[in-house]
Amino acid sequence: MNSSERLSAGLKALPDKISSFASTQAAWRFYRNESVSLSKLQEPLTAAAHEGIAEHCSQYALCVHDWSHLNYKHINKTDTYAITHETDVGYDLQTSLIVSDQNGQPLAPVAQRLVNADGSYATYGEPRPGLPVKDHLDEVSDCIQFLDGQGFAKPLVHLIDREGDSVGHIRRWETTGSHWLVRVKDNPKVDYEDKPMACKAVAQELAFSKTRQVSYQGKTYWQWVAEADVTLTRPAKPSQKKSKKPAVPGIPVAARLVVSRVLTETGDVLAEWLILTNVKDVDASTIALWYYWRWQIECFFKLIKSAGHHLESWQQESALAIAKRLLVASMACVTVWAIAADKSKEAAELRTFLIKLSGRQMRHKKEFTNPALLSGLWVFLSMLEIMDAYSQEELDGLKATNQQFLGKVV
Repeated sequence: MNSSERLSAGLKALPDKISSFASTQAAWRFYRNESVSLSKLQEPLTAAAHEGIAEHCSQYALCVHDWSHLNYKHINKTDTYAITHETDVGYDLQTSLIVSDQNGQPLAPVAQRLVNADGSYATYGEPRPGLPVKDHLDEVSDCIQFLDGQGFAKPLVHLIDREGDSVGHIRRWETTGSHWLVRVKDNPKVDYEDKPMACKAVAQELAFSKTRQVSYQGKTYWQWVAEADVTLTRPAKPSQKKSKKPAVPGIPVAARLVVSRVLTETGDVLAEWLILTNVKDVDASTIALWYYWRWQIECFFKLIKSAGHHLESWQQESALAIAKRLLVASMACVTVWAIAADKSKEAAELRTFLIKLSGRQMRHKKEFTNPALLSGLWVFLSMLEIMDAYSQEELDGLKATNQQFLGKVV
């Protein structure tokens, strides 16, 4: 659960009377235990997602899918590989994160997959060492089908960034009855008013409505939104990495093109997002907001990596061991998100206390950050462990001994 530092990212022992070496050995045995599978470690996270969806989601639950490279150059890891080029060495992480459709609150990761040189390890299927690794969209399509069958209290809407702009995969999601929302590129064509047009060209034809103020690059601007009914009829173009394959025709897919723009007061376009979705019963302004909340998965990656657990400094020697520890660290993230989202007076007092324990400074008018809560939570757990492990007399003795040394430098 601890928030790590880059140069000391190993497992920390709680300050009880058990030696640090014994704690490390216990953790090592836990992660090496064959009965501690990824699917077992995923169960508490999935249970948290079920509970969070029932409590914090209104009409849908947003399921954000994304990928992140884990860069390692540790010589003790023999199963890393060059992900994109010879200096981009490590593992490829795929994560599916549930987010509230009411306020964008992250709830829990419901699926994760780690790809190494030999295959892949996922929480939603059997490990695949030695077998060919599917590409991102083929694999996430399997994941979507699995998650749609988990019986969540609200239907899932699967959000994917521009990598999901693949008409062949969109047809697959449509055929299986999935709800999807994808940011698309400028040039791919859709049928609009019975004419094939690039998405960017369709956007130029639409009338925009002023919806809400948003923060963009540290300043406040207005967001404008427009939409159009379109149809996807173009053939799918399979990946050309290994061999040239013919385009594959498919069924027409009816969709909504939602265009979100951030404009200056003079009408200059600062940013534009083209979004395709098959969700029909939610207004375009909300669809644009849902895509904005996709950013929560980037915050999760940051909390797991540089802002919290320093995942890319872990010394475990295999992708499987890294994946197991990652799931435990993800449970810590879920705990922090729950503390951050609770509106009760008691939770507010706990947040203030944890920020003090973290020793971190907040920006002006910023009550807390999730990394600071994570850091303070570890300190608090350590304090509670000390109070359970040591008597008052022992603590008084240690305090007196410590005071002797402090007195020598005062």
